[in-house]
Amino acid sequence: MLLTAARSFSLSTVVFAPLVLSHGHVSEVIIDDKSYYGHDPTKVPYGPQPESITWSNGAKDNGFVISTASSLSSPDIVCHLNATNGHLTADVTAGTTITVRWSDWPEAHWGPVLDYMARCSNNDCTTVDKAKLKFFKIDELGQLTRGTVPGQPGYWANNKLRDANFTWNITIPANLAPGSYVLRHEIIALHPGGAEGTTQMYPQCVNLVVKGHGTVQPDGVFATDLYSSTDAGLLHNVFVDEWSSTEYVIPGPSVAKF
Repeated sequence: MLLTAARSFSLSTVVFAPLVLSHGHVSEVIIDDKSYYGHDPTKVPYGPQPESITWSNGAKDNGFVISTASSLSSPDIVCHLNATNGHLTADVTAGTTITVRWSDWPEAHWGPVLDYMARCSNNDCTTVDKAKLKFFKIDELGQLTRGTVPGQPGYWANNKLRDANFTWNITIPANLAPGSYVLRHEIIALHPGGAEGTTQMYPQCVNLVVKGHGTVQPDGVFATDLYSSTDAGLLHNVFVDEWSSTEYVIPGPSVAKF
């Protein structure tokens, strides 16, 4: 049986390798039925794009930030590769559910979906220094069902995103204090198989101005302190998890209390 599992993983690695160019990016943000354009990094070489509430990034092939110790402690983990501030902001009332739509997401890239927010200390997310943003987690979803046979991963949060026409709903906490925030929406892909420094991170950032009467201002941490390359949630092997006696542990800090 061990041989079968190893063989399944090996074949999966080969089969899924060509999908690296078909990942995706947040192509649209919907707030109160209003659609906002999402920066498309694949169009960067071909001319200017509309200004956006989403941050631009340098992943011209819709690539990823790799989970090596050096990458997880670099500015790229904040809002993606060479990310720069979105030029626009969008108002949202605390308690509202917004929707982000991805341009694509491969079926064979299993893993969690996480959402963070960070208050812009200068009250202007279009100019804030990303290295100074302190993020608190507002929601997360990991593995929904386990695999049943070796080499057959279970059903994960990003499978759910794909099945929902590449959309994900995010509720802005009702008790969150008003102000300017960066929303950090992230997919983590575990399909490389569990070796340290091989997991793929896809952070995407959005500028929001939260309205309301909330008073909660959670403490946050710098994005460069969110993860370690040895976190169990980044080393998880989706191809043999049906043998595991423990539940998958989503990486990063706990969801903030509101």
